[in-house]
Amino acid sequence: MTSQPLPPKRIFPSSKVDARAAEHVPSVPQTDSSAYKLAFQDTEFLLREDLRPVRFQLELLKPELLLNEADIGSTFVFYGSARIPSPEMADALVAAATNEQQELIAERLKAKAHYYEVARELARLASRCGCDEDGKRHFVVCSGGGPSIMEAANRGATDEGKESIGLNIVLPHEQMPNRYVTPELSFQFHYFALRKMHFLLRARAVAVFPGGFGTFDEMFELLTLIQTGKVRPLPILLFGKEFWNRVVDFDALVEEGVIAPHDLELIHWTESAQEAWDFVVNYYEDHPQPVPVQHAPPE
Repeated sequence: MTSQPLPPKRIFPSSKVDARAAEHVPSVPQTDSSAYKLAFQDTEFLLREDLRPVRFQLELLKPELLLNEADIGSTFVFYGSARIPSPEMADALVAAATNEQQELIAERLKAKAHYYEVARELARLASRCGCDEDGKRHFVVCSGGGPSIMEAANRGATDEGKESIGLNIVLPHEQMPNRYVTPELSFQFHYFALRKMHFLLRARAVAVFPGGFGTFDEMFELLTLIQTGKVRPLPILLFGKEFWNRVVDFDALVEEGVIAPHDLELIHWTESAQEAWDFVVNYYEDHPQPVPVQHAPPE
């Protein structure tokens, strides 16, 4: 029996083929009109108000596909201020103050500079976790991609020779990705909602360091999602008890009856990178997941 040739996999030309062909269309009034552009190549069309649902979908899909292709099975997310200096920059920040108020603020930021090293060390510990039997990487460091605590997290992963994720967002004052983010895992977002979703889609632990509005937004949304059962419980490591209890009266929320006493159990207070990592390991030993946590090998 004579073997029959297999039919081609594609009947129609791919979008890439047509996109290249469209670049060589002769110039006439009809082809010069924006109406003639292929819809997926027409930037102005994609930016129309009516296309917002499509942009939402694209912003959800692009990082998802690339993270899947990079075999990212789970992440360790780091939240925290973009203003806390690294220890080597703390004195320069104080020296740059031009009045008493600025100096006072600089001193307070300097007092929190040690959290840069704590975040860096925790990222090192998380980055030592290996792959599962399917080749998926776990506890991959994920930050907002910016400076300060975010930089420290990505830097810790780099110390271990491991990749890390940065989720930047377009801001009025341009925020560049820090130099420690893996270029192929460096993403930029327009929509805060989609960015926050990607922070949590793969998260198996979240470390929260002192921060401002952005950190509050991210942390309290996560607490709300767990409280309401929209996200399964996971370790939420809160660093800087003195700071947080000064700016948020958690006990008062219980006393006022607006949260339940057990809601505070969603938070694990810590000051140590090693203690935080041990808590994560023990948490997943007590709450088994499809992929077990691997103990970081000793240095």
